[in-house]
Amino acid sequence: MTISRRLPWPLRWAGIALMLGLSAALALWTFEFGKTIAGLDRDSHERIAELETQVERLRQERDKAQAVANTAESLLTTERTTQSKLAEKVSQLEATNVKLKEDLSVFERLLQGAGKGVAALSVKDLQVDAPQPGRLHYQFMLLLGNRNGPAFSGRYEVTLSGTLGGKPWKLSPPAGRQPVQVKPYQRFSVDLEYPAQAVVKTVQVSVTDPGGTVRATETLSL
Repeated sequence: MTISRRLPWPLRWAGIALMLGLSAALALWTFEFGKTIAGLDRDSHERIAELETQVERLRQERDKAQAVANTAESLLTTERTTQSKLAEKVSQLEATNVKLKEDLSVFERLLQGAGKGVAALSVKDLQVDAPQPGRLHYQFMLLLGNRNGPAFSGRYEVTLSGTLGGKPWKLSPPAGRQPVQVKPYQRFSVDLEYPAQAVVKTVQVSVTDPGGTVRATETLSL
């Protein structure tokens, strides 16, 4: 007769779990020990630290490069603004120079007519520009021949002539003739609006004295 001994199930499961735990602990210890022997864990930490150092250095270099780029862009913008202002100033000086030359020419004419009793009035330097349809800019100068004579008082009027819708067309400013007083000369620069569909062919400036007599006139064909 054979007698067999069996352990209760709870004790058997407990034994199995204990064996599995010991096996897992032994495997983990073996793995960690192997990494330590091979130097993998130490190298990994050192590599990570080295990479972090490189990343930080690259970040600092990027920030410095960005700062330099921002400074360069700011300087470039300042230089462009300065150049633009200088170009505008040069343009203004050139325009002033042209006016000074015109004034010099005027004074030369006045000197030539001085003492000759010349009192004739004339329209000089009539210029017209159409910056856009329906708008016209004109400028001219009234010149009194004798600088030592009395001032001239009167009125001037600008008349536009051309076609509108294929038909003859003429326009004078609604305000009519404008008062003027000249001694020895006076400049005029005015903007005038007209129908955008009109084709302006001539611009005429006429000057009358207080009695309505035309004293000077000038016509410019466009």
